[in-house]
Amino acid sequence: MKTVRVRFAPSPTGFVHLGSLRTALYNYLFARKNNGTLILRIEDTDQNRYVEGAVDNLLSTLDWAGISFDEGPVTGGNYGPYFQSERNPVYREKIGHLLENGQAYPCFCSAERLDKMRNEQQQAGQDVRYDGLCRRIPAAEARQRMLSETHVIRLKVPETGQTVVHDLVRGAVSFQNNLTDDQILIKSDGYPTYHFANVVDDHLMQISHVIRGEEWLPSTPKHILLYQAFGWEVPQFAHLPLLLNPDKTKLSKRQGDVAVEDYKNKGYLPQALVNFVALLGWHSDDDREIFTKDELIEAFSLERVTKAGAVFDVQKLNWMNGQYIRNLPEEDYLEQGGAELRRLNRSGEAETNRLILLAIRNQLEKFSDLSEKTDLFFSEKIGKYAPEAEEWLRKQESKQIFRVMLTGLEKYPKLDIDVFRDLMKDVQKETGIKGKDLWMPVRAAITGLTEGPELPAVLAVLGMQKVKSFLKQAVEL
Repeated sequence: MKTVRVRFAPSPTGFVHLGSLRTALYNYLFARKNNGTLILRIEDTDQNRYVEGAVDNLLSTLDWAGISFDEGPVTGGNYGPYFQSERNPVYREKIGHLLENGQAYPCFCSAERLDKMRNEQQQAGQDVRYDGLCRRIPAAEARQRMLSETHVIRLKVPETGQTVVHDLVRGAVSFQNNLTDDQILIKSDGYPTYHFANVVDDHLMQISHVIRGEEWLPSTPKHILLYQAFGWEVPQFAHLPLLLNPDKTKLSKRQGDVAVEDYKNKGYLPQALVNFVALLGWHSDDDREIFTKDELIEAFSLERVTKAGAVFDVQKLNWMNGQYIRNLPEEDYLEQGGAELRRLNRSGEAETNRLILLAIRNQLEKFSDLSEKTDLFFSEKIGKYAPEAEEWLRKQESKQIFRVMLTGLEKYPKLDIDVFRDLMKDVQKETGIKGKDLWMPVRAAITGLTEGPELPAVLAVLGMQKVKSFLKQAVEL
């Protein structure tokens, strides 16, 4: 395989979509796997869509996800992006070649004429495409009119034959040239369209593989025709499958978060999100699910990218993120959990924080869960019992357990794990109740739930007075 050079080329139009993260990630993994080069290029030629701050957000998001680049303007010690808006002289030079060679032509059609043409085509049930009126203007006349009339520049698409996209994911895909529009290359404001700037830059930056979303596949024949018009070598293409909602519709904000920033703010770990996104359209040869970044690089190949759309299952992401939380070094877990407690204004003494965080670690799927999972430790009473917990509390035997516990606690000056264990032995001996019938009511009374952190760890944080208070509340219920 020839030297690998790939690029991630987003438009600065707002937040970083999960699909954009996947595209950046696959380019990154492919470059690293093949000792290649990864370039970041901002495709900002459409000034009407530019969103202030979008580039900074993009850079910080990619940095958070651990995706780095290998070439470009150096800023702050890192390789920064190329900006297409700074490369207009290059595009003007290249469009001149196409005009001189008769591969492109100026179009003087007004917006009103184009709207009328499209409406007539739609009403006739025809494909909506430019009718080629201006491609029949003699070259000399066209050059003269360009000096004084508003115009765009269009590619002169062959009227016969077909263009074949040899896609590394989908195989050969054919497009009839007579159904391909004479695409606009240069807009009336003098800026290039995405299609033109994209091809010019990919050639000049020696991009070997174009790895991008499936939505760009219909545009690819236009790009190939441009390469052919210039006489340039065509790169290899790989079009990634769509990301889907659980109902198999295209992933959209209407059914959930689609911005990487949303998941970052909810306390998902970057390594978990990257691992999860890597599996949306690709799988290893052994169907593993948990990968470090180095393991992803080693295992990744375009041959194992699927054609079918990939369903974004947030429940699976939650499970995976929980696995990563449990495998964090304890120091890192306490640091990140402590930061979230401070954000929630629930941070106390260091040792109390440590006990709380360790008690609920196995119940966390993301750090934003700390708000709910720590309610128990900061409430003076159980606000609401889970229905299954309430069932246990209403059993006659449960009331007996709680009364014996309250009486027994009077013998102890403080409550710790050893005291709790001795107390529960005494309760079992006095009531004759044991096993699940003993422990489930106690858990329900103290936590309001029937599952959760280990009880001794909870009691170590709650202390004597709160445990007594929660038991009395259960008795009253």
